[in-house]
Amino acid sequence: MRFGVLGPLTAWTADGTPAPVQEAKVRALLAALLTQGGRPVSADRLVLDLWGDEIPANPLGALQTKVSRLRRAIGRDLVESGPAGYRLRAEVDAAEFADLLAAAQDAPPRERAGLLVRALELWRGPAYAEFADEDFARPVAQHLEEQRLVAVELLGAARLELGEVAEALAGIDEPARRHPLRERLHAVRLRALYLAGRQAEALTEYAGLRTRLATELGADPGPELAGLHESMLRQDPGLRVAVRSRTNLPAALTELIGREHTVRAVRALLTRHRLVTLTGPGGVGKTSLALAAAEPGPEYPDGVWLIELAGHPGATACTAAEIAESVAGVLHVRDDSGAGLAAHLAEALRDQRLLLVLDNCEHALAPAADLIAHLLRAAPGLRVLATSREPLGVPGERLEAVPPLAPADAVRLLTQRAEAAGADLSAVTPEQLSALCLRLDSLPLALELAAPRLRVLGLTELLSRVDDRFRLLTTGGRLVPPRQRTLRAVIDWSWDLLTEPERIVLRRLAVHAEGATLAAAEAVSAAPPIPAEDVLDLVARLVDRSLVVVADGPRYRLLESIGDYARTRLGEAGELAEVRDRHLACYLELAENARLRDAGQREWLPRLDRESANLRRALDTAVETADADRALRLVRAQTWYWFLRGRLSEAERQLRLALSVPGAHPLRDTVTALLTGITLLRRGAADPDIRGQALEESTMDADTTWFLSFCLGYTGADLTASASRLAEVSTVDPWLRAITLATTSYLTIMRGDLRTAAEQAAESLAVFVDLGEVWGRSQATFALSTVAEITGDYPRSADLRGTALELAQEHGLWPDVADQLTGLARLDLLTGNHSRAQARHEQARRLSVEHGYHTGVIHAELGLAMGTRRTGDLDTAAELFHRVLSWHQDVSYAPGIALAHAELGFIAELRGHPEEALAAHTTSLTAAEISGDPRAVALAKEGLAGAHSLAGDYNQASTLLAEAAAHRAATGAPLPPAERGDVDRIEARIAASVQRQR
Repeated sequence: MRFGVLGPLTAWTADGTPAPVQEAKVRALLAALLTQGGRPVSADRLVLDLWGDEIPANPLGALQTKVSRLRRAIGRDLVESGPAGYRLRAEVDAAEFADLLAAAQDAPPRERAGLLVRALELWRGPAYAEFADEDFARPVAQHLEEQRLVAVELLGAARLELGEVAEALAGIDEPARRHPLRERLHAVRLRALYLAGRQAEALTEYAGLRTRLATELGADPGPELAGLHESMLRQDPGLRVAVRSRTNLPAALTELIGREHTVRAVRALLTRHRLVTLTGPGGVGKTSLALAAAEPGPEYPDGVWLIELAGHPGATACTAAEIAESVAGVLHVRDDSGAGLAAHLAEALRDQRLLLVLDNCEHALAPAADLIAHLLRAAPGLRVLATSREPLGVPGERLEAVPPLAPADAVRLLTQRAEAAGADLSAVTPEQLSALCLRLDSLPLALELAAPRLRVLGLTELLSRVDDRFRLLTTGGRLVPPRQRTLRAVIDWSWDLLTEPERIVLRRLAVHAEGATLAAAEAVSAAPPIPAEDVLDLVARLVDRSLVVVADGPRYRLLESIGDYARTRLGEAGELAEVRDRHLACYLELAENARLRDAGQREWLPRLDRESANLRRALDTAVETADADRALRLVRAQTWYWFLRGRLSEAERQLRLALSVPGAHPLRDTVTALLTGITLLRRGAADPDIRGQALEESTMDADTTWFLSFCLGYTGADLTASASRLAEVSTVDPWLRAITLATTSYLTIMRGDLRTAAEQAAESLAVFVDLGEVWGRSQATFALSTVAEITGDYPRSADLRGTALELAQEHGLWPDVADQLTGLARLDLLTGNHSRAQARHEQARRLSVEHGYHTGVIHAELGLAMGTRRTGDLDTAAELFHRVLSWHQDVSYAPGIALAHAELGFIAELRGHPEEALAAHTTSLTAAEISGDPRAVALAKEGLAGAHSLAGDYNQASTLLAEAAAHRAATGAPLPPAERGDVDRIEARIAASVQRQR
């Protein structure tokens, strides 16, 4: 909520909608609280403010009524009460006005004027309008009105400094008429009249003001007014200083978008550094930024002057003396000394305070740097703002890299320029505009060139043609220099400034996708005539020249436009095939050396994340060159990484791509088996052909054998086949031994042997802890937590799963995160926290959907179904259970079929349908017996007992409950109290029947 007192009292919601406060006393209460600026006001004081001498019979009760009504109108939390009284927590326009006025005091003229305009725009009328005459508001309102006049005076003076005489007069005429005796206000107006060429009118107004002061106040004009009058009579040249030209900066033709913060930052840098150089690639907007930041002001009494070096004849070969001629010409410095122009220029600037803007210094880097250093040494009042695609290397230089626009600003620039060119964007979405901006690196020049094309091509067609950007983005405006009329011309200019070794390394770097480490850059770029030891220096020089971007890591990346250009140059040099081959070799070695089965997992997972684009590009090379060996090796090396990260769709796509390369190879069966496993996880093994293929694979190593058996068991495709394959896995390797134990422990739990399962999981966990491997530790922990859950030790189970969840989240193991969330949600159900269970299940489902992890989706939906049944939403529960049942039937997963039918049977019983319940539980019992899980058998018999009890067969129901209890006792895990809801209901029904028979 925001409040306005600079005019009629108003309240606005966060979206700017007025919030009416209509009752007079409630409005008065709000105004009284606002006058205190957040300080508490006693109840007695508020009573006096609201009622004055007409105090109500119960004043405190009446006040509380008004406070309650105010809270209803603006929000209860905003009006606080305490021992000291009531206070209002409020955002008020008067406070914003005061902040803007304070900020304007010491700001440069242009910024000062802008701040004051914003401050005065907040006013909508007299302060505290309807309450201005009330005792509680009068002093505050009078103070605000005085500050308003101060702002008017300061704005008029600032506009005169800027030479904006007409604007100054327009803003001060009316206030001067309303305040005929305010000297400072009239001083600004008189000076404005004089500067506007209305000297006689100014002198006449001064005489009238002097008469009013004498008549009404018995006083003479103050020193400022008297001095101004004398200066006007003498026609003092000093009065003209404000309109004297102190700059040759061109006026901006378009709005500078997205650089507001950077403009302020550059101005701040110039107060602390005598040389500031804006660096960045061509087209990033260095010149526009420099012109916006280089504002004339009192700190530069001798002006702000632009020298454009790109337009200098023979710029790449000129001398410091020739650049000095350009500077001297702009500053109107004549050389009559014979000592040389550079020396004479230094002498002329020695006592001046000015800012020189040297644009495009990269075109004459060494001579520009020499002259700047010479002038800075000679003239202590000189500041230089330079733009260059690389640093000048002058001592004391402060570099400020200019990045491409932020995504939102890039869209705003493209939209504004396209609409100005007549493009119709009504059917274009922000996402489409963002995609185009991303493809153009958010470079302002590229966006400016693309905007007019939107009118002709439309966005979809333009996006489809961006790959041919150098032909597409041409024909800039007529006022734009030729070097900036096409995107290619901008980059050509930078390319022409490079040495031959720099060009070679730049074009070789272009083969990388989304950047490269220094080691990768050296591995790919080092080949005759570039030795490996030279690559670092050459890359550093390309960074200095703003052609290579340094990102965290560090990584060295080319903007997409520069990358496209450099790849074209790579092809023209005839190097494309050999450089791509070195790139493939580099990233194959990286993938095959990744350590994902020990403590190196923490380092290597993020490292492979960063190199994903390069690994995809390497595979493309292998496929395009029909290199089956390296294609199959590359995807085999990455499969475990894809699994851990939950990138199953990418894994399936890349594995199929590698297998599409023709030719016999020893790894083909292995990669086919890996694809089978990934497909099992992605699609839930619903396709019987996939299950059959999984069972037929034979020529696999131990790793692949384990992986396939894991996928078979995890998706419920075939538990027997899974156990059989696990028995084949070699246990020589510690990681394989540990993960085989963890996987086997799940199968052991299903058979009801909880003690053995716990021993297997504990042994597995110990190995994984020694290895420092997080995913395996999570698997073993999950098995232990499941045993704890079954035996009713919920705190231990929650602690184990919580620890595993934290580790999985920390390492970005997203499928595992989904599984751990589902496990914790199951515990929430068992402990009665249904709302948290639902939230966790839904989070697990979202994660699983995001990562194409179909098995995780089913597990989460099973949990949601169980939760909705227990909270009484039988229709939703039935819908979810039927969906879960369908999946389990597709994969012939007996435990899942048994559980889903049991739950559907309980729903039928709760609905009062004994025959339907009996059929469901009978099917559940059949599936449970096939699974061999005694707990599933017990659940089915408990369900049958419920169906029989509902049908009136209480003896059979009692027998079935006794059998179920025996099955549970045999596993060492009797039904825990939290899971007794169904059994308690059935027992109560049986007991009631016995009671009736008595």
